[in-house]
Amino acid sequence: MTTKAKLLAVTIDCVEPRRLAEFYSKITGFDVTYAEDDYAAIGDGTTNIYFGRVPDRKPVSWPSPDKQFHLDFRVPDVDRAVEEYVALGATKPDFQPGVSEEGTRWVVLQDPEGHLFCVIPE
Repeated sequence: MTTKAKLLAVTIDCVEPRRLAEFYSKITGFDVTYAEDDYAAIGDGTTNIYFGRVPDRKPVSWPSPDKQFHLDFRVPDVDRAVEEYVALGATKPDFQPGVSEEGTRWVVLQDPEGHLFCVIPE
C-alpha cells in the first residue's frame, strides 16, 4: 500500500517572496502568515501558498511549452476581477485561449513576476 500524503502547500519560486505574497493575499483574501526577504506564505487555515526566493528566476513567455504550472481562481465577475488584479500589478497577455466569439470562459493573467494564473467564472 502506498503511503498517502497530504498536500501542505504549493510553493512558487520568485525573486521577491514578500511582494508576491502580498499580491496573492489581496486577490485570494488569504492572510500573510509569514513574510521575509527569502520566504513568505499565505493561507486560510486549509490552503497555503508559499513563496521561495530564487534570485535569478526568469519568467517564461506566454504562450510557451515551457510553462510548468498555473493557478486557477474562481471569481463572481471575471471582467471586474481582471481590472482589479491588473491594478494590483498583474498583466494581461495578448494570447487568451479562453476568450472566443461565444464569450469569455476564462482569462489568463500574469502576476507581477510573470507566473500565469487564470480567472474563471463561478
